[in-house]
Amino acid sequence: MDTIRFVATVRSPLKSLADCPKQGPEGAPAAWLEFDPALAEGLDGIKPGARCLVLTWFHQADRSALSVHPRGNPANPRKGVFATRSPDRPNPIGLHPVTVRAVDGTRVQVTPLEALDGTPVVDMKILLPSDDPAKPDSGGSSDPAERLRSVAERAWSRGLLSGFNGNLSLRQGGRMVITASGCAKATLGADDLALVALDSGQSLSGPAPSSETPLHVAVYANQPAAAAVVHTHPPHLLALDKLLGGENLLDIPLYEAEFFAAKLTIVPAIAPGTSELAAAVGAAAGKFQAVFMRRHGLVAWGKSAEEALCLTEELESLARVRWLALAGGGRPEEIVPQER
Repeated sequence: MDTIRFVATVRSPLKSLADCPKQGPEGAPAAWLEFDPALAEGLDGIKPGARCLVLTWFHQADRSALSVHPRGNPANPRKGVFATRSPDRPNPIGLHPVTVRAVDGTRVQVTPLEALDGTPVVDMKILLPSDDPAKPDSGGSSDPAERLRSVAERAWSRGLLSGFNGNLSLRQGGRMVITASGCAKATLGADDLALVALDSGQSLSGPAPSSETPLHVAVYANQPAAAAVVHTHPPHLLALDKLLGGENLLDIPLYEAEFFAAKLTIVPAIAPGTSELAAAVGAAAGKFQAVFMRRHGLVAWGKSAEEALCLTEELESLARVRWLALAGGGRPEEIVPQER
């Protein structure tokens, strides 16, 4: 029998097994595959954006294991390794659906990749549309970095985010993937995402998470239906808050206003990044899908980041109409309905 020839080596920020997510979509970073220069011809046709399947050899795996607790959790009943994705198995081959980010000679950057630095690569194959989990007809990318990048870029292009402000997250079982502190949302990448435990709020891997991490944790704790949280700084909502003192922000005679205003609540001005703000927003998110934080911004949750952003866009659009009505209609007290 011929021996396996390793074609490349993984170069990754993941240095220990404790750093590695169980699956790529759970916050795994981008990594470089350094191919054997003698195999350079085999990379012809690989371009950024390509969807590939990378096969690795988990060299630190326990090859004697025949049964495991799935996900390494002793609370999960044991299963045979062939019924799991455990790296511990007789032939420890890892399967990683990835997206190519860059090609530099015989170096290929891919994301996400949950393999340790130094892991040997067995092979790389192009994914076909029929077996690619991120093909358009399956509802979008399964890669959290790509999903958050797309939503963050759209929010930035709409003026809902600017510079380094705002933050976004996706729930991943008992964890969440969240944007890093101080990252630019217009150019968000896999290296700008952190993996955080939802039960403790502790960072598990990646860069330092957003200072608003406790807020996201509180939303997920109080709202089981939330799969994503988007925190933006919508300019018209903030302007109305300044003008109207936080009252009647969407009180305009439009059919849509009543529908969407029912999804929105307001919490008082509380310093960003504090446990007090997290508690207030988390409690409000248990009943409302959008929470306006006075003097700060808007938090919306949804079954996807796209849904949360769409709600944000609807609310900001109504706020813009309200602002335009005030700007062209005389004194604010003549336009704002009086307290009943």
